[in-house]
Amino acid sequence: LSSAGLFLDYSKNLITAETRDLLVALASEVGLKDAIKAQYDGELVNSSEGRPALHTALRRPVGDKLKVNGVDVIPDVHRVLNQMTELVGRIHDGLWRGYTEKPITDVVNIGIGGSFLGPELVSEALVAYAHKGVRCHYLANIDGSEFHELSMKIRAETTLFIVSSKSFNTLETLKNAQAARA
Repeated sequence: LSSAGLFLDYSKNLITAETRDLLVALASEVGLKDAIKAQYDGELVNSSEGRPALHTALRRPVGDKLKVNGVDVIPDVHRVLNQMTELVGRIHDGLWRGYTEKPITDVVNIGIGGSFLGPELVSEALVAYAHKGVRCHYLANIDGSEFHELSMKIRAETTLFIVSSKSFNTLETLKNAQAARA
């Protein structure tokens, strides 16, 4: 299947032409195109949390507009992206230091669900571009053995711990954050 400059090679999958046609028909029947548009337009699509899914705003260019409840969120998105870029630059340049004034060598992301899976996915996907002086680690499991194993690989004095959560009420995230503080 080829469209919009992309070629999808289904030859290694157990998808027949009939299966593909049925999937396309199902997508049409359930209104997938409208649902995708609603997501990109900032409409409420996350029914379990009662809010829009705004990760698509991260890829919108400066000057683009995306209104949620009448407020354009793009300027705030780019303000935070710029802050993140500055922080990462300071870590890479050795300017962000641990409590003993040594440069950061490890970053531990503490989170669960999307606060863990998304950052880990991006890190793995972009490993070829990773800064060689900083290693990334991810902690999601409440099982103390995972934290213990990780603590054997890092030094607290050169490790930046990041607690990643939408609510900051998730038991696993809070327990792991408490373990990191100890």
